[in-house]
Amino acid sequence: MSLPSLIWGSPQWMAGCLALIGVAAVALLWSYSRARTTRSVRITCAILKGIGFTVLAVSLLEPLLTGTRPRRGANAFVILADNSQSLKIRDDGTTGNRGDWIRNLLGKDSPWKTRLGQDFDVRSYVFDSHLRAADSFEDLNFEGTGSALTTSLSALARRFRGLPLAGVLLVTDGNRTDLGNVDWSQLPPIYPVAPPASAVSRDVGVQSLTVTQSNFEAAPIALRADVNAVGFRGEPIVAVVTDEAGKELERQKADGTANGGPLSFRFQFRPEHKGVNFYHVRAFAASDEAKGNGTSQSSEQTLANNSRLVVIDQGSGPYRVLYVSGRPNWEFKFLRRAIAEDEQVQLVGLLRIARRQPKFDFRSAQARGASTLFKGFEQADEELVERHDQAVLVRLGTLDEVELRDGFPQAPDELYRYHAVILDDIEVGFFTPDQQALLRNFVSRRGGGLLMLGGPDSFADGKYDRTPIGELLPVYLNRPTGLDLDSEYQLVLTREGWLQPWVRTRKTEEEERKRLASMTPFQTVSQVGNIKPGAVALSQVSDKAGNLAPALVVQQFGKGHVGALLVGDLWRWGIRREDPNESDLEKSWRQMVRWLVADVPGRIEVGLRAKPDSAASAIELTARVRDAEYRALDNAKVVFKITLPGGNTLSLDAEPDGKEAGAYTATYVTKQPGAYRIVAAATAPDGSAVGEREAGWAAQPSADEFARLEPDRDYLKTLASKTNGEVVDGASLDSFVTSLSTRAAPITEPWSSPLWHQPLYFLVAIACLTAEWGIRRVNGLA
Repeated sequence: MSLPSLIWGSPQWMAGCLALIGVAAVALLWSYSRARTTRSVRITCAILKGIGFTVLAVSLLEPLLTGTRPRRGANAFVILADNSQSLKIRDDGTTGNRGDWIRNLLGKDSPWKTRLGQDFDVRSYVFDSHLRAADSFEDLNFEGTGSALTTSLSALARRFRGLPLAGVLLVTDGNRTDLGNVDWSQLPPIYPVAPPASAVSRDVGVQSLTVTQSNFEAAPIALRADVNAVGFRGEPIVAVVTDEAGKELERQKADGTANGGPLSFRFQFRPEHKGVNFYHVRAFAASDEAKGNGTSQSSEQTLANNSRLVVIDQGSGPYRVLYVSGRPNWEFKFLRRAIAEDEQVQLVGLLRIARRQPKFDFRSAQARGASTLFKGFEQADEELVERHDQAVLVRLGTLDEVELRDGFPQAPDELYRYHAVILDDIEVGFFTPDQQALLRNFVSRRGGGLLMLGGPDSFADGKYDRTPIGELLPVYLNRPTGLDLDSEYQLVLTREGWLQPWVRTRKTEEEERKRLASMTPFQTVSQVGNIKPGAVALSQVSDKAGNLAPALVVQQFGKGHVGALLVGDLWRWGIRREDPNESDLEKSWRQMVRWLVADVPGRIEVGLRAKPDSAASAIELTARVRDAEYRALDNAKVVFKITLPGGNTLSLDAEPDGKEAGAYTATYVTKQPGAYRIVAAATAPDGSAVGEREAGWAAQPSADEFARLEPDRDYLKTLASKTNGEVVDGASLDSFVTSLSTRAAPITEPWSSPLWHQPLYFLVAIACLTAEWGIRRVNGLA
C-alpha cells in the first residue's frame, strides 16, 4: 500500500475558502491587538482560533485521502512451517517442546489466520528435507530428517513465479541443514516467526570432523573432532573413535570449559584396510557413560548430536612404480625390501647391468671372405646376432614377458600405466629425445610422480641441464653450490620438512631429533644450484665447515609432483644402523614412495557433491574417464554400483555431462542415514574395461539437524532484511496481520476517504476553539 495523499473534492470553492480564511485572519489580528493581556496569551489564542477556523473553512473543499491497498483475495500469502526434528527440543522451564508451541500458534481457530484469510488467498506449506503443500498444520509431527530452508524458499519462489505472492510467514527456528546460496531478488517478503527458546542448559555435541591424511607410516590418519560441551564446567568429556564393526580405536578425555567453548580432540591411527573406510566419533559426559548412556539417564537436552560419521578414502591401489637405474647398486636392494612390505605398491625395476658399447670389427670384409674360419656366418640373421652396441637391461617385477621388453617405454600407453618413476644414477643419454618429452608429459599431463636420486650420473653430472627432464627438476643444475667434496655430510630437516609427516620417521619431535643426531653421515651428494621458485627444500646436508646444501627438494609440476633426493649413498643409513631391529630406512622409503603415488589420478576418478538446488538430500555422482593416454574418453558406459547402509545394492547408469568432456553424472537421493559406498565401473566404446573406482559418503541428517540447538535468529534477521520483510513476534501476530493491509502487494486497488467525514477532523477544530475560549476565560477576556 502506498502512503495516502490529499486531494480536493470541490476545488471550485478554493477562492471562497481562501477569502474566508483571509478575512478571519485580519479580524483575529485586529481583535487580539486590542486585548489587554500578555503578548504570549494573545499569540496563543490567535493561533488556536485561526487553526480551528481554517479546519472548518477547508471542509468546504471536501478534502479526500486517497491511496492503494492490496485487493482482497487477489494476492496469495504463504504460511510456511518447519516440520524438522530439531523442534522437538524441550527448553528448561517449559511444559512442552518448541513444536508444541508452533502447533498451537498455527491452530485452526487462530484469530489471526481468520483475519489473514479475509484479505489474502492463504496457502499452507510445510518443509523438512523437502517442500510440500499442506491442507492444515494439525498433522505436524516434527519427524523430518533435515531442514532444507534455503532450497524450500527457492522452490517456493519458483512455484509462484509470475503469480501475485504478497509474502511468506515463515515459522521456524532458523537452523538449516542446506547451506546453499539464495537468490534474494527472487524471494517475496519473508516474515520469520521463531519459537521462544532459552539458552542451552546442558548438551554435548560433535560439531565438526576434520581429516588429515599423510604418508606417515605409523599413523597416516589424523582426525580432529571439535566438540561443544555446554553446562559441563570442569566435568570430564569423553570422545571415542570406532570403526564400522564397532571396534574402539582410541579414547580421549578433556574437561569442559566454563563458557561451554569447543573442545578439540585429535586422534591418530592407521586404518586396517585400504580403500574407503567409515568411522564413528562419539562424545559424551563421563558421568552419563556410568549411567548406561540411555536417553532416560542422560542429562543432555538431546543425544542426536553426540556422534558423527566420517568417511576416509586411502585409495585401494595397486600403485605401480617404475625404478630405472644406470647400474646395480645397494639403493635398489633396500628400496625393494621396503616396498615388499607395502601390499598396495608394486615396484618394477629396469636395471642396466652393462652400458652400450661400440661394435668393433677387427678384420675387413675381404679377410673374412678369404678365411675358412668365418665360413657359415656371412648370411646370419641380424635378429639372432648379439648386439654389442646396445645396453644390457634386466627387468624385475614385471607383469608379463612383454612389459619393458624394449627397455624404457616409448609410447604414452606404456609409460602411463605407472603411477611414479624413480631415476637412479642414470644419465640423460639413456633416454631418446622422445622419451624425455614423454617423461615430461607423464608428470605434467598424466599427473604422475617423479623422483631422481643422487649419483655420479644424476642431475648436472648426468647432463640433464637444458633438457625436458631437467625442466621437471626442482633445482637448477648450472650453478653448483660450494660443498666440501672430501667431507662427510650430516642430514638436517628444514622448517618445512618438520611440517611434513612423511619426511619424518618418529612420532615426536624429540625422538626425531635424536634419530637425526645419531644418523650415519653420507659421503655422496650431487652438486646442484639453488632451488627453483615454487620448490620447497625439506631437508639439507651440512659439511664439517657448516655449509648447507639441499638434500630433498620437491615441487608441483603441472598435474604431478617431482622430488630431487640428492644424496647418492642413502644405503649407508641401512648398513650402518646401530640397532639391527631398527627399520627407519625402510620406513622412510615407504613413506617417500607413498608421497610419490599420492593424488596421482587413475583412468577413472569419482567426485561426489550435494546438489545445492535440490530440496531433498540429493548427491550428484560424477565419474571422469580417461583413455590409455589420459585424454578425455567420450562414448564410454559408466555404471555406479551403490551399497546402501542396510547392505542392499543398486545400480545407476550415468549420463554424459554436456559441459565437460569425459565426465558422466548421475543423481542419487539418500533416503536413510548411514554409510554409502559406491563403485564406478567404466567400459570403453570398444567394450574393453577401463577400470573401477571406489568412493563413499555419509548421510547423517540427525547430526546436521541438531548441530545448533538455539534458534538462529541472526539468520532470520538477515532473511527478513534481504527480502524487505521483518521478524515477527509470535505474540504479536494479530497486529502484524492487521498491518498487512497497509503494506505493498503485487495486486492493489485504489481507495479514497472523505477527510471531513472523520470524527477526528472536526474534533481538532472543536478542540482548538474550546482551548482558545478557555484561555480567554481564565485571563478575563471572555
